Amino acid sequence: MNAKQLRASFLRFFEERGHTVRPSASLIPVDPTLLLTNAGMVPFKPYFLGEETPPFPRATSSQKCFRTVDIDIIGTTARHLTFFEMLGNFSFGDYFKEKAIPWAYEFITEVVGVDPDLLWFTVHETDDEAARIWIEEVGVPPNRVQRRGKDNFWQMGVPGPCGPSSEIFYDRGPEYGPDGGPVVDEERFVEIWNLVFMQNIQDEPYHVVGDLPAKNIDTGMGLERTSMILQGLDSVFEVDTVRPVLDTAAAYAGIRYGDDPIADVSLRVLADHGRSITFLIADGVVPSNEGRGYVLRRVLRRAVRHAWRLKGNGAVTPALVEATIDTMGDAYPELVTQRAFIRDVVAREEEKFRQTLAAGHTLLEDELDRLEEGALLPGSVAFKLHDTFGFPVELTTEIAAERGVDVDLHEFDEAMEEQRRRARAARSSDEGADVAVYRAVLDTAGPSRFVGYTELAAPSTVVGLLVDGEPAERVEEGMQVEVFLDHTPFYAEAGGQVGDKGILESETGRLVVHDTQLAVPGLISHHATVERGSLQRGQTVDALVDAPRREAVSKSHTGTHILHWSLRTVLGPHVQQAGSLNEAGRLRFDFSHFGPLSEEEFAEVERVANERIIENARVHAFVTSIEDARRQGALAFFGDKYGEQVRVIEIGDYSKELCGGTHTPSAGQVGPVIVLAESSIGSNLRRIEALSGDFAYEHIASLRRRLGETGRLLHARPEEVPERVRKLVERTRELESELSALRQKLEAEEAAELAEGAERVGDAGVVVVERDGLGPDQMRALALTIRNRLGSGVVVVGSRNGEKGSLVGVVSKDLVERGVSAADILLPAAKLLGGGGSRDPELSQAGGPRGEHLAEALEVAKETAARLVAEV
Repeated sequence: MNAKQLRASFLRFFEERGHTVRPSASLIPVDPTLLLTNAGMVPFKPYFLGEETPPFPRATSSQKCFRTVDIDIIGTTARHLTFFEMLGNFSFGDYFKEKAIPWAYEFITEVVGVDPDLLWFTVHETDDEAARIWIEEVGVPPNRVQRRGKDNFWQMGVPGPCGPSSEIFYDRGPEYGPDGGPVVDEERFVEIWNLVFMQNIQDEPYHVVGDLPAKNIDTGMGLERTSMILQGLDSVFEVDTVRPVLDTAAAYAGIRYGDDPIADVSLRVLADHGRSITFLIADGVVPSNEGRGYVLRRVLRRAVRHAWRLKGNGAVTPALVEATIDTMGDAYPELVTQRAFIRDVVAREEEKFRQTLAAGHTLLEDELDRLEEGALLPGSVAFKLHDTFGFPVELTTEIAAERGVDVDLHEFDEAMEEQRRRARAARSSDEGADVAVYRAVLDTAGPSRFVGYTELAAPSTVVGLLVDGEPAERVEEGMQVEVFLDHTPFYAEAGGQVGDKGILESETGRLVVHDTQLAVPGLISHHATVERGSLQRGQTVDALVDAPRREAVSKSHTGTHILHWSLRTVLGPHVQQAGSLNEAGRLRFDFSHFGPLSEEEFAEVERVANERIIENARVHAFVTSIEDARRQGALAFFGDKYGEQVRVIEIGDYSKELCGGTHTPSAGQVGPVIVLAESSIGSNLRRIEALSGDFAYEHIASLRRRLGETGRLLHARPEEVPERVRKLVERTRELESELSALRQKLEAEEAAELAEGAERVGDAGVVVVERDGLGPDQMRALALTIRNRLGSGVVVVGSRNGEKGSLVGVVSKDLVERGVSAADILLPAAKLLGGGGSRDPELSQAGGPRGEHLAEALEVAKETAARLVAEV
C-alpha cells in the first residue's frame, strides 16, 4: 500500500464512523505559542481547551507537520523526519478510550493488514483503564502491553492540553535489535500510532494544573513510518513519498545510495530537508533571522552544507524542490501553483549562503584545528560565524561536534543579546489590564456585539469599566478608562485596520474614545478619556464613531485589497500578504517577494490598481463556511485565525479575500491610490506604502503646485520642466568641470610658487602653509601637489574649520627611506591642537578641537620637520 492509498484509507475509515474530514491546516499555526504546526491536533486546540465550540463532535485529517526537536539526528536513524504527515482522528468530548483503542486496532490489523503478532502496545504507568481495554476488550496478549512514565504522557512542550497516551509499535524483527518490546529498543520496535487521551491541562511541561472541560481524543499516525512498515522497507527515506527526493540528491552528488554510510547520512538529510523547505515556503515562510523564518534558513543552510560535503556541482535545493513537488503535488496542489516562487526563493538563499560557506567553513576548521578533542570553541567564534558568514549556531555546533568539540553557547548567547540590546530602539508600551480581568468582564457581560458594518451610531449599555486595569463602578472627569458595551459600532483594531475613534455620550458625561481594541476574543475595549462629567456601569450611552475618519480608513482597507490583487497580477501569484496597516488616508502592505520592484513594475502596480478603481466595481461582503470560501478561491492569510463561518470581501470579479474589516461600497469610492515607496523589510519581504482617497488627491495637488512653481522659476510650462531641468543639470556639470579645471590650474600655480619659495634644509625643501576652510581631501591634494613640485622634501598643510584644526603632512619617498616620518612631524603639533594623528610615515593626518592654536601648531611642525630632515 503506497502513501496515497494509506492516506485515503485512513480518512475514509473514520469518515464512515462519523468523523468530519478536515483538510490539512497551514504549517504556520494560529496558536501564538507555536512557531510551526508540530502535531495533528494543533488546528483543534481551541476545541480541546473549551475556548471555542467545535462545529462537529468528531474529525479526521492528514496534517502537515514540522518538528526540529530531532534535527540533529536526522539522517542517522531510520525513522526521524523534520517534515512529515500525521494521520489523526479526534473527538471533542464525544467518545473516549472505549472507541479510540478498538478502532485503532481494527484499522491497523483489518484495513491495512498488519500482522497482530508483530504489534506491541504501551500505556501510561497509571492508566489501568487503557490497559484493560487493550487486554480484555481488544484481546491482545497481556505481555504485549507495557507501561511507561513520561514517554506515555503527551504534551506539546508549551502550556496547553495534555494527557496520558497509548502507543502502537511494530516489531521489525531481530535483525534490527534485541527483543523485549519498545521499553527495550525503539529501532526494532517502531512507533506507528499514538493515541492521546486529552483530559488534562498543564502550565509547563508535565506539570498538570487541572482537567480540560471534556475528555477528548487526539491520535497521530505517522504516514511515512506506517508506509515504511506496509511497504516492507528499512527506513522512512525509502517510502514512495521520500525516495524520489533522496534519489535526486544522489544524482546531484553523482553517487549511489547505500554505497557509503557517511554519504548516505547526507543524502537522507537532503531528502528530508528538501521536503521541509518546499512545504514551509509554500505555506508562506520566507528565510529570515527571526522566528519561523530562521527555522527555514537553518534547515536550508544545513542542507546546503551537506551538499557541499558531497562535492556536487551547482545548487542543490532547486532540484530537491522540483522532486518534492513532482512527488507531493497531487496531494498538495499549492506546491504546483507556487513552483516557480519556491524555486526562486531557495536558489537565492542557497546562492547567498554559498558565497560565504567556504570562507566560514575555513575559519571554523582553522579554529577547530587549534583545539583538542573535548575542548570548548569560544562563543565569540560562533557569533562571528553567525553574524559574518550566516552560519546558524546550530550548524556550527553540529560541525564542532563532528570533531569532538563543544561550543560555548553561554558566551554566544551573551554576544547575541548584546547585539539585540544595541539594536533595540527605546519603546514605550501600554499593555492594558491583565487577561484574567478581561475574561471576568467577558464571563459576566458576555461577548460584545459589533454593529459597525451598518451603523456608525448606536445606543448601548455600559457593561464594564476598567481604570488602571482594575474594575470600576464609576469614572469621572479626567480619568483614562476602558469602556465595555453590550453592542458597539466601534471597530476594534484587527486585520491591519486601526481601531475606531469617536465619542461616548450619556446624560451624565462625555467620553472621547481615542482607540478601540479587542481585549480578548469576543470583548471590545474602548480606550477613552472622560472629557466631562461622569459615567457608571449600567448606564446607556450614545456610541458615535468618527464617521469621516472611518470612511478614510475604509478607503485605505479596500485600496489594500486592490493593491494586493495588483501586486499578484504584476509580480505573480507567489505574492502573499505578510502584514498590513490601514489608516485614514494611508496604507502599508507587506508581502513576500524575492527582490525590489523595478521602475516598470512599480509603475504598473499603481496603474493596474487605479484602473480597477476607475472601473468602480461593487464591493460585496458575505458570510459563508470556510470550506465554501476556499472553493471560491478566496485568499486566506496564514497565521490569521478563522472560524467555520468566515466573512468574505469580494471586489468585482477579480478580488476575493477573507476579511473582517470595513470597506467602501464600491471600488471607485477608494479614490486614487498613489504608491509612495517600496522597500525591503527583511529577507524576501517587501513593503509598499500608499495614499488613498482625499489624502492621495491632496498629495497629487501638492505635487502639481510645486511643479507649477518650479515651471515659473524656469520660465517653462509644467510639461517642459523635466527637459529644462535636464539641460540645467548638464550645464551645471559642464560649469563644475570647468571650475574644477580652473581650480586645479590655480592650485598647481600656487603649489609651484610655494615649492619655489620652500625653506631649504640641505638638499630637501620644507613647506608649511595654512589654508582655512579646506576639507581633508582638498588638504591632501594640495600637499601632494606641492610635494610633487618640490621633489625631495616635506610639506605640511594646516586648515581651520570652525573650532577644529586639521593637519596633513607628506614626506618624499627618498626621505622616508632615510627615516623621516610624516607621523613624527605631526605628532607634537597635533598635541597642541588637543588631538592625535595617523601613523603613516609618507602621508599622515592629524587634528584636534583647539583650532585656535593652529598657527602655533604649524610653527612646531615646521621646526620638527627641519630638525628631522637635518638629522638624516
